[in-house]
Amino acid sequence: MHDASEQQQLLMASLPPSPGQTRFALSIVAVLVAAFGVTAFFAKVQLARVDAFIPAAQTAIFINDVITSVLLFSQFSIVRRPALLALASGYCFAALMVVPHALTFPGLITPTGFLGAGPQTTAWLYILWHLGLPLASIAYVLLSGTESPKFMSERTTQAAIGLSVNMVVVLACVLVWTTTVQETRLPIILDGSGRLTLFGTLANGLIIFLAAFALVAIWVRRRSVLDLWLMVAIVAFLIEMLLSAELAGTRFSLGYYAGRIFSLIVAVIVLTAMLAQTTTLYADLAQSILRRRSTREARLIAMDTMAAAIAHEVNQPMAAMVTNANAALRWLARTSPDLGEVRTSLERIVNDGHRANDVIGSIRSMFKKDVRGRLLLNANELVREALTMVDLDLRNHEVLVTTDLRNGLPQLRADRGQLQQVFLNLIMNSIEAMSSVTGRGRVLRIRTDLMQDLSGILVAIEDSGAGIEGKDKDLIFNPFFTTKSAGTGIGLTICRSIVESHGGDLRASVNKPHGAIFEFTLPNGEL
Repeated sequence: MHDASEQQQLLMASLPPSPGQTRFALSIVAVLVAAFGVTAFFAKVQLARVDAFIPAAQTAIFINDVITSVLLFSQFSIVRRPALLALASGYCFAALMVVPHALTFPGLITPTGFLGAGPQTTAWLYILWHLGLPLASIAYVLLSGTESPKFMSERTTQAAIGLSVNMVVVLACVLVWTTTVQETRLPIILDGSGRLTLFGTLANGLIIFLAAFALVAIWVRRRSVLDLWLMVAIVAFLIEMLLSAELAGTRFSLGYYAGRIFSLIVAVIVLTAMLAQTTTLYADLAQSILRRRSTREARLIAMDTMAAAIAHEVNQPMAAMVTNANAALRWLARTSPDLGEVRTSLERIVNDGHRANDVIGSIRSMFKKDVRGRLLLNANELVREALTMVDLDLRNHEVLVTTDLRNGLPQLRADRGQLQQVFLNLIMNSIEAMSSVTGRGRVLRIRTDLMQDLSGILVAIEDSGAGIEGKDKDLIFNPFFTTKSAGTGIGLTICRSIVESHGGDLRASVNKPHGAIFEFTLPNGEL
């Protein structure tokens, strides 16, 4: 259940909007309203008829609505919320109705319209097409508090999507048949001069009312990024209806063309927001995978380090035990040659000591990297990769990063995963050291340079954090020593172990006036 909740929080339908997203959405609304205010004064100005405008605009709207519908169906398949199914079906309906509306447009394919259309067919299809988004948005709001049935599995979810699509297709076909074959029995929307009749005005007014109602309903319950951008889309939808249906007067006026442009904006807004959110989530997922790999690498290195520490601590008494036992054997051989049982026991002590030493060595060898697997690597690229992986932490802690990466550095012969772990550990330590800093800037500076004797490279990571106390300076690299309340005390030990295994050296110093500097050297891998 916890994993499912976390997955839902990553989706646009559940993720709450950030203040920046809200401000950006409000700025778009302000631009739309300003554009409407300017266009409304000239809405009735008649312009030249451009036959290519309708198919171009309708095709773009169709493609956008189809993609939006597919993305919403995909989110429904993950979180299984009926509200998403309703909204996805609404976009699917809108996409399907765009096609017959374009085909039946008078003069586009045939003088009276394709599919046996009459003079009222296109107008009716426009009304029915534009009923889709308001009704779907209202259904989305009404179903927002409804959770999916517990019995709904992946198979039933796919069945629900398939049933919804089939129902929408059947409904669209029925409506197209009604507005073409039965067109003469329908009320008149446009008179002979192409202006709205009273019934047409009322029909458009109903659509505007439903859209306004949906906007207010979503505003009252707004909780997610999807809610935010759906409101922006409805604002653009209302502007389109006011321009093309109420203020334009006749076809091919400025308001008519502007209305179609706003119709395209309606289709693009939600799709763009969903694609942007998907791209962001993909980037976060990629960083998460990289971090998980680094964490796995760190565990192996930590186990190697702990095995080394255990070996160091245990080998000394083991060696003393073996030495004493050997001495006792030699003494007994000289003074008490008949004490066979004592000799046997002491021989067992020696054997057990050697065996324990072999066991510890084998444990460490299980986690030790093969030097033959090392590759030629560029230190500057490793720095950039590490900064990319911790980009979210840097932004969350408001850390300013500056880099001074020397060009033309020789390549290193090293294990990529291990060196990445060194960079990540040192950078994350710097971020944590600056997390409590107030009243001054949080600055992280990373520089690379050649060693003075040109035998290798130098990497320095400087921060403006709390720094290192003098009494801790010589202890921070010891295993299990930590100055953090939740620290394990093996991070810097791991870093030093990795650097030294690559033939380098890691040291710490004080950064003036605030913070700490961690510098490590690595030999030139090209020599």
